Amino acid sequence: MSKFRVLFIGDIVGRPGRRGVRTELPALKEQYKLDLVIANVENAAGGFGITKKVAEELHAAGIDLMTSGNHIWDKKDSYQFIDECPYLIRPANYPPGVPGRGYLLHETPQCKVGLLNLSGRVFLTGTDDPFRVAHDLIENKLQEADLIIVDFHAEATAEKVALGWFLDGRVSAVLGTHTHIQTADNRVLEQGTAYITDVGMTGPFNSILGMKRSTIINKFLNQMPTRFEVEKGPYTLQGVVITFDLNSAQAETIERIFLTERVI
Repeated sequence: MSKFRVLFIGDIVGRPGRRGVRTELPALKEQYKLDLVIANVENAAGGFGITKKVAEELHAAGIDLMTSGNHIWDKKDSYQFIDECPYLIRPANYPPGVPGRGYLLHETPQCKVGLLNLSGRVFLTGTDDPFRVAHDLIENKLQEADLIIVDFHAEATAEKVALGWFLDGRVSAVLGTHTHIQTADNRVLEQGTAYITDVGMTGPFNSILGMKRSTIINKFLNQMPTRFEVEKGPYTLQGVVITFDLNSAQAETIERIFLTERVI
């Protein structure tokens, strides 16, 4: 039986997150015998957005494919380079005419992987229906893929769970991102689709969603506008490792990864 193992790394935030990737990824590749590494990178440049330089840094560190979300346009650099970058995608349910693409087909020695990025609409605005867009792309654009992995960048738990069941048996994995809090509901659904509501965050461990604690707390206390900054200190690397059976295109296991920097 042919196995295929994928590591999906949760939202990378700033320099601490990138340091975590550089430090931990080599050992994870060896430990799990990984065939593919995917990460959500929409917060990788200074906590907001992605630049060409940062994307190339992460690619050189061992991340094969990259997804994003509602912060993809926070750095103007992304407007120019996203069309030319073969391994970075943005949500597919943005309106027509937006730069970049929302899915890709990636050839590996073992199989062809389809990667699909979607944005939720509950508490997030400006995108088309992710359910209908997913259905259309799976039926018409991703049919060649042996495995299809979906990054659903969404706020509401119910919306993520609903998409998981909607796509169960039609894709190989539905992985939630955006909230930066890893959930403990990783499972393989009834028709063989790996699912988790949120894979978590790779960034400052002693933070509030990657940002400075004092700034976020003061925001709650005084309700005044404030500038968010990436917290300093040790990192955490969070994500999931999924083992697929290539004969059935179904997931066998989905395991949560939650590492923290070893500080002496």
